[in-house]
Amino acid sequence: MNLYHSTRSRAISRTSKEAIREGLAPDGGLYVCDALGSERVEVADLAEQSYHDIARAVLQLLLPDYTADEIAACVREAYDGTFASPEVTPLLTLGTVPNVMTKGTGVTGDGATSVLELFHGPTSAFKDVALQMLPRLMARANAGAVPASGSDAASPAERVMIVTATSGDTGKAALAGFADAPGCGITVFYPEGKVSRVQELQMTTQAGGNVNVCAVRGNFDDAQSAVKRIFADRALAERLSNAGWTLSSANSINVGRLVPQVVYYFAAYAQLLRAGTIKAGDEVEFCVPTGNFGDVLAGYYAKLLGLPVAKLIVASDTNNVLFDFLTTGVYDRNRPFFTTTSPSMDILISSNLERMLYYLSGGDCELVASLMQSLAETGRYEVPKDLLARIQEVFACAWASEEEVAAAIHACWESHGYLMDPHTACGYHALEQVAPAPGSRARVLLSTASPYKFPRAVAEAIGLDVSEDDFACMDVLAAATGTTPPAQLASLQEAPVLHNDVVDIDGMAGFVEQATLKL
Repeated sequence: MNLYHSTRSRAISRTSKEAIREGLAPDGGLYVCDALGSERVEVADLAEQSYHDIARAVLQLLLPDYTADEIAACVREAYDGTFASPEVTPLLTLGTVPNVMTKGTGVTGDGATSVLELFHGPTSAFKDVALQMLPRLMARANAGAVPASGSDAASPAERVMIVTATSGDTGKAALAGFADAPGCGITVFYPEGKVSRVQELQMTTQAGGNVNVCAVRGNFDDAQSAVKRIFADRALAERLSNAGWTLSSANSINVGRLVPQVVYYFAAYAQLLRAGTIKAGDEVEFCVPTGNFGDVLAGYYAKLLGLPVAKLIVASDTNNVLFDFLTTGVYDRNRPFFTTTSPSMDILISSNLERMLYYLSGGDCELVASLMQSLAETGRYEVPKDLLARIQEVFACAWASEEEVAAAIHACWESHGYLMDPHTACGYHALEQVAPAPGSRARVLLSTASPYKFPRAVAEAIGLDVSEDDFACMDVLAAATGTTPPAQLASLQEAPVLHNDVVDIDGMAGFVEQATLKL
């Protein structure tokens, strides 16, 4: 069986079920599998396959100890009737993005640009694709699991408390997936004042007997670092274990959150094939707005599984730590933190970069451990030049200022009549800055959220007069554009706020313990 181990050591092996259940490796590393890429998806068959078909094939390769029946059940439960589109992640062709053909080297390919809409799930964000799946994977991982002591294989499994920090979208998607899930509780932390009003209400109005939501005085990086310390707290783990609980994560540090995202890269390719935009084997570029690097890393996994990816373009906002790293090889979080209109990308510590470093260094655990130690101690690290060269063969990058984000929203609306949110706009701008890769036959922009999650920013960008109230902005935006806000967002205005806790960073562990023990 293909086993998982930490990015920082091969000392401990885990099945995929065990890796999903634990979330984070004991040494603080992320779980990886050395067999990734040893088996491939046959791209010639994709055009005839549904999203469900593709999901079953991809997940079976990446999670080999789940049975075919378990995978099929997870796919059915996650995607039957939960997404507004039968494609789950539909692809919309925009044509040629303005100015792309005049930038860079002049190598244009065909210039076809499409938008992969990832926001048709229950919370109107791309995280739904994975977080409708993760609770199902977790339930199968928990079934028959033994307590941490391992002393009695017949004993009932410990219950799992999901602990997650969110920069905006993961929190609600995780809450929606895990609310009232048997054998689970969920605790979500978000940075106070640094998510949109709609995002905040999505979390604070969440019902469920196992749900805990808490604002944190600090930014997302502070919260995520504290969550990692909570996972590493052995004394806390022992107290919770004695009460019948173990901790796990719904962030993309959990491999069960990451691997479902690989599916929609293949699904995009399948839709391009069906549309006649490409032929099987043609290379495609993907432009991905990202802060924590998980969404674009899923594209790299797809490439290793045989998807013909010409380039993965990393799009950043003003918190452009990834742009600087991919350009220079120096990762340095010692910089100002900016609160932007794309809050889910307001991140200075990109956790999933660690997995990319592992694979592109040839599985050098010692190097990865050394780089992560340097990041923890000094806030920076620098990769060897040969490693940077290998990274740059796969990834391109660009970033957008707040003014450029607004201009991109406006330009896309004026040129194509297509409304996009600020995160997607970062990607739209990036496509203007990065020349098409030689041999690329199409470009796909991943659209990560409904524009109605950020109605004020979007309305202002297209020149509408707006108020400070997000819901009034939704009405103005809908009337001016002829579009319709998702019902689950518009209805938030009337939903009662159920969670109003706020803690300092050093109070997060205590909040988790109290939340767990009261369930």
